[in-house]
Amino acid sequence: MDNNTQTVSQDSKNLALIVWIGTLFFGFIPGLIVYLTKKDDAYAMDQAKEALNWSITAIIGYIAGTILSLILIGFLVLIAVGICQLAFCIMGAIAATSGKEFRVPFALRLIK
Repeated sequence: MDNNTQTVSQDSKNLALIVWIGTLFFGFIPGLIVYLTKKDDAYAMDQAKEALNWSITAIIGYIAGTILSLILIGFLVLIAVGICQLAFCIMGAIAATSGKEFRVPFALRLIK
């Protein structure tokens, strides 16, 4: 977290909030759209990148859980990834409303 809370505009906060809520329901699509279209908004782009990284990590988790479902432990993996998806998207949305940077602890940083 840094001290950018004074310099983040309300539009940027709203866009980041939409990205995190959209990620909860639509996966990587909202993060990808904002990442590709809002190059001029540093805060929204940063949060879109974080949401996109988390979405990719979650997709990998869902795929691994689906494969592991053949030996029954995958159902637990699917439940754990689903709970993390809900929790991290809510935490990201809360941080976005106050203009704070949010980093998902378990996300693979594939997009820099």
